[in-house]
Amino acid sequence: MKKLIIVLLAGMFVFSSCLGDLDQMPNTETTSNDVYAKAENYKAVLGKLYVAFVINGQEKGGGNSDLDSNNGYDYLRSYFNLQESGTDELAPTWLEGDKVTDITYLTWDANDPWVADMYYRIYYNIALCNEFLRNATDDKISGFTESEQDEIRTYRAEARFLRALAYYHAMDFYRNIPFITENDPVGAFVPDCYTSAQIFEYIENELTDIEESLPARSSTVYGHASQGAALALLAKLYLNAEVYTGKQYYTECIGTCKKIIAQGYSLESNYKKLFNADNDKRTNEIIFAFPVDATHAVSWGATTHIICGAVSNTSDYQKPADYGIASGWGMFRVRGEVPDMFDEEDGRALFFTEGQTQYLDAIDNQSYGYFVEKWTNLNDNGEAASNSDDGGVNTDFPVFRLADVYLMAGEAIARGGSGMSKSEVLIYLNELRERAFGDSYLTKGKLTEANLTIDFFLDERARELYWEGTRRTDLIRYDKFTTATYLWQWKGGVKNGIAVDSKYNYYPIPATELTANPNLSNPNY
Repeated sequence: MKKLIIVLLAGMFVFSSCLGDLDQMPNTETTSNDVYAKAENYKAVLGKLYVAFVINGQEKGGGNSDLDSNNGYDYLRSYFNLQESGTDELAPTWLEGDKVTDITYLTWDANDPWVADMYYRIYYNIALCNEFLRNATDDKISGFTESEQDEIRTYRAEARFLRALAYYHAMDFYRNIPFITENDPVGAFVPDCYTSAQIFEYIENELTDIEESLPARSSTVYGHASQGAALALLAKLYLNAEVYTGKQYYTECIGTCKKIIAQGYSLESNYKKLFNADNDKRTNEIIFAFPVDATHAVSWGATTHIICGAVSNTSDYQKPADYGIASGWGMFRVRGEVPDMFDEEDGRALFFTEGQTQYLDAIDNQSYGYFVEKWTNLNDNGEAASNSDDGGVNTDFPVFRLADVYLMAGEAIARGGSGMSKSEVLIYLNELRERAFGDSYLTKGKLTEANLTIDFFLDERARELYWEGTRRTDLIRYDKFTTATYLWQWKGGVKNGIAVDSKYNYYPIPATELTANPNLSNPNY
């Protein structure tokens, strides 16, 4: 039976939310004091902190929702849309129906529903972590046994990691943001605004501080954060540091990647198995994942959105059963520039092309653009892992994996970082290429040091990591997201693509939040 190691304590408490009050005590019939009276309940509450990244309520499919936001979709669906929809990696079909026109064309404003949904999801998750941490201090847990206290201290480190991850997303999306921790007052509280440089420093300090308190890779229960997860987030923070702080941290990125590699991770031999319904077995490469479970964590967002959304609901050729799902949603395809980056022999080019054109005369017509076959709901035996119409899919979302670590280290070296030579990282990168090219590796796929230019890494990240929620951040780091340096079809809402205002390198704080918190502003919006 598939995982969910994260057990949700159903019905024990429900967090409420209102605009402008981002950190609250639970509004409950059972109080927090009741919940935290028993040591075993801490594990159940920790479960909520994890599953809040993939579900949006207390009941199946998001029923009894956690908070009232514009669309009410879950964290991961919002994250995927904001990271992919405006890039060359995604061509949304339901522009108006899914309210993604503005994030697709890079024309959003402070009233955009997806911009607001992501913002409030992030701060809801931060509020959950803060409340857990208020109740997990040494003083609060002093009445439990020593072994129970030790266990809760590990949970405390995990909660801090999850909060750091949420703050990283908030900083990456919105830059200058409100800052709240467990040390701030509960209830009616107006938080200060921190600059992205201040948030960067906070995340760096948190991850460095909790690293040794998290379990090592060998003792981590699947789905929980390990030392490797904290290090992977730290490496990503360092790689993008210049965007957030104006300073380069490439040497620090390389050093952190080396620590991850030293933990003994290895590449999965079959690329496609990283994205199927048995991918919880790929802990050799997947460092940290959001578990998605068709029985215990049913979501119509998360990876259900990705997998069902990538299968046509009009094609005479594409069959939903081939991907382990009951029906396709026809929500999105890939724009033509990305398939053009692949060599013919590259096994990562998982596109359904029959009946499709590569390029898009119209972005909202399913006949234009290839469908992506990378993600499936098939188990290792090629069978559907769940009834996707009833319970969604059973495929986890890899947040960090070793392949990304190799690529981060290589790019940091190309950008002038020290601590690893090109010849060292070339060995790791050629492991990726050998997996991708198979029998054609020596003739078509093998790299030399001359290949390892800065621009190579942007394209190679697209080939390796497309539809894994990295593309917007990568394009911004390369100053290609809003500029004319790189144009793709329908960038800026024009068929051949145009540059857009640089303000679209980040999202605005929702207008409703500006009204509630005078410390916040959107100077460019």
